[in-house]
Amino acid sequence: MMIVFDNPVMHVVDYPAQDAVEVIDKRVNKGVLMRDGAADRFRAELKALVSGDPDMEAYGDLLEEYGSLITQPAVYH
Repeated sequence: MMIVFDNPVMHVVDYPAQDAVEVIDKRVNKGVLMRDGAADRFRAELKALVSGDPDMEAYGDLLEEYGSLITQPAVYH
C-alpha cells in the first residue's frame, strides 16, 4: 500500500501487489477500488494530469469521468 496522491479534492492509494488503486473523492466522501485495466487507466490519467500545471477544477474533472464508479462511502479509521 502506498499513498500516491493527496490534495483537497482526492486521495489516491496504490496497491501494486493487487494491481489496484483506491480513489476517494473528498468532495462527496465516497470512493472506489479499481483493479487491472481500470486501475492502469486511472494511474496513467492522473500521471498525465499531474505532469502539467493543473488547478483544482482539473482534478474534479478527472473524478467526474469515474463518477459512476465512485459510489462507496469512505470510512476513515
